Amino acid sequence: MKKKLLLAAALTAVAFGAFAQPNDTIAKVKAAGKVVMGTRESSAPLAYTLGNNQYTGYHVELCQRILKSIFPGVPVEYVAVTSANRIPLVQNGTVDIECGSTTNNEAREKDVAFALTTYVTEVRTAVKANSNIKSVADLNGKTVATTTGTTSVALLRKNKRAQGIQFKEVYGKDHADSFLLLESGRADAFVMDDNILAGLIAGSQSPKEYKIVGETLNVEPIALMIRKDDPKFKQAVDDYIRKAMKDGEIKLLYNKWFMQPIPPKNTSVNLPMGKILTDLVAHPNDKPAEAFNNQ
Repeated sequence: MKKKLLLAAALTAVAFGAFAQPNDTIAKVKAAGKVVMGTRESSAPLAYTLGNNQYTGYHVELCQRILKSIFPGVPVEYVAVTSANRIPLVQNGTVDIECGSTTNNEAREKDVAFALTTYVTEVRTAVKANSNIKSVADLNGKTVATTTGTTSVALLRKNKRAQGIQFKEVYGKDHADSFLLLESGRADAFVMDDNILAGLIAGSQSPKEYKIVGETLNVEPIALMIRKDDPKFKQAVDDYIRKAMKDGEIKLLYNKWFMQPIPPKNTSVNLPMGKILTDLVAHPNDKPAEAFNNQ
């Protein structure tokens, strides 16, 4: 009986030890025998699905390379996340790393951590090609779409050019749904990161029927998202990114996904690497959006 009690105590201790450090991602992955990547279904060219649980894109491929380096031979499980659930799923351990289109900002840094910035986007507006909307001021009296769980409309309302502008808000459950609101005429404009807008337009049935217009509402650093208080995993991820920036891997990967034809329609987004991201490749950092917008 005593031996059974000791065995039970030992097993309890082992189990407790395995879960005593919920933010130790490396230990969690080794114990589970798999690593879980959270990613997006319609955030091309950063992260999107080809169907049949196949995910691809700039951040997906970068993440695959990072995980292969940190966890050689460990299988990757993919979980589709949305703007609304991505942070909770990272926090509660459902996913080990989120590789999508998430902006690093001060509010989110209270709940999660971010790797070094690997993309920089500008929040702008997509409209139909025949639309008269050319600036924020032209949104007065219009219906504006954005995606649930994102900051785009809030940024629009805070923009000084939007003072006195009245518009109706409609929300899509994901970026594809938001674009459908514009495509179907239920919205006059779709406010979102320019890379996502460009990706959705490139993947639409008639790309020439849309255009991106207006002022830049915000500059947003996009990064891979991980759990807070896990310095060992963050260091491992950052080390790979830093090396990839130094040896040119990031620039080659960027060119593949932003300047070359991509699946499924073999169309190109045609977004050259901007000055801010070029500077970040030369001098990597994980600063939040507020640092880029002098807020």
